Amino acid sequence: MEVIYILLSISILIAIAFLLAFVWSVKKGQYDDVVSPSIRILYDDQNSNKQNKITTENLSSINHNQQNQ
Repeated sequence: MEVIYILLSISILIAIAFLLAFVWSVKKGQYDDVVSPSIRILYDDQNSNKQNKITTENLSSINHNQQNQ
């Protein structure tokens, strides 16, 4: 029976620690921005397409130069 009291008190202390960590993270603004991460990937995709286009253009010019030699 004593073990139950010890385990119960330890579990309550752990629960309080997690609650304090959650309150601290909310106060620090951890959960403020919920919209932009889902939109940010759309903008990253557009940037990578520009880079791929530049790389493709560079490769085609290199191939063209090699064929002329």
